[in-house]
Amino acid sequence: MKIYNTLTRKKEEFQPLEEGKVKMYVCGPTVYNLIHIGNARPMICFDTVRRYLEYKGYDVNYVSNFTDVDDKIIKKANEEGVSAEEISQRYIAECKKDMEGMNIKPATTHPLATQEIGGMIDMIQTLIDKGYAYNSNGTVYYRVRKFDDYGKLSNKNIEDLEAGHRDIKVSGEDNKEDPLDFALWKARKEDSEIAWESPWGMGRPGWHTECVVMIKKELGDVIDIHGGGKDLRFPHHENERAQARALYGTDLANYWVHNGMIDIEGVKMSKSLGNFITAQKAIEAYGAMTIRWLLLSNHYRDDINISSATLEAAQKELDRSLSAIKQASLKLSLNSYEGKEREKKSYDAFINAMEDDLNTPNAFSV
Repeated sequence: MKIYNTLTRKKEEFQPLEEGKVKMYVCGPTVYNLIHIGNARPMICFDTVRRYLEYKGYDVNYVSNFTDVDDKIIKKANEEGVSAEEISQRYIAECKKDMEGMNIKPATTHPLATQEIGGMIDMIQTLIDKGYAYNSNGTVYYRVRKFDDYGKLSNKNIEDLEAGHRDIKVSGEDNKEDPLDFALWKARKEDSEIAWESPWGMGRPGWHTECVVMIKKELGDVIDIHGGGKDLRFPHHENERAQARALYGTDLANYWVHNGMIDIEGVKMSKSLGNFITAQKAIEAYGAMTIRWLLLSNHYRDDINISSATLEAAQKELDRSLSAIKQASLKLSLNSYEGKEREKKSYDAFINAMEDDLNTPNAFSV
């Protein structure tokens, strides 16, 4: 089986770290609102990867987290006058309903960032001790230029990069040694903000810190596959990789796998533009299997343009395929020689498509 590795920018033969077993981690959503079909795409893509690996006989340990501490969660909690935990738990429950509706198997483990704060503090202290991080007014930063390989995953030149933060600035940013440095621990900005005690004062972990610690706890220092949308290549996955290399001297994952983005009616989907479609509304309007069909009828690495026309076309394609499957089942039940021969050829063609970097469009055409 060949799989495209973002780090090397080529298809590679898949060789797991341990024979017969696969360790796979996929970044889950930040739970401050209902998930949209952009969130659903990696869930469906990597659910398919997992199912195919299990079909091939692998024991897959599939971990996908929920980011339950974040600026957006805090903002939503303040707007509603409730705790950040109430917001995150509400939308975790909604997310799990949507996943079930789209026939996405629950992960082996769904860790929460807030449950691993102690491990994050320990990891950050180790990075400080190794000289890869420093404290500035209660915010701890990673020294990006100390890691020579920075930018390799996202194919970026370090001289052209800006700081790898999310869109909301953090306190202490003006006191960074270098504008490229990213936050491992964020100092609390105000008393009402959710925070934990640490050697650097009250604060909370940075986004990029969370996944490295959850991966180590659930899967170990090095894993087989790390997945997510291609928008996570930089800064999130680049920064995860930088931390892991500083900590362990090895790469975090052997295969970095990224799915493409979604446009809505030809425009990049964005919550700020208000042109997103929630998974719930899409399921209600077109059915969960139509959503799966549409997303998997495009190669996982390709960008997709979704419109009412493409959704209606997917619905028709799915109906035609289900009808064909019923007819094929009837012919096979007659146990005809011709039917068995065609079944064998179709099966081989389907497997060949899936073995070629999970080429679901070709598999669907079979």
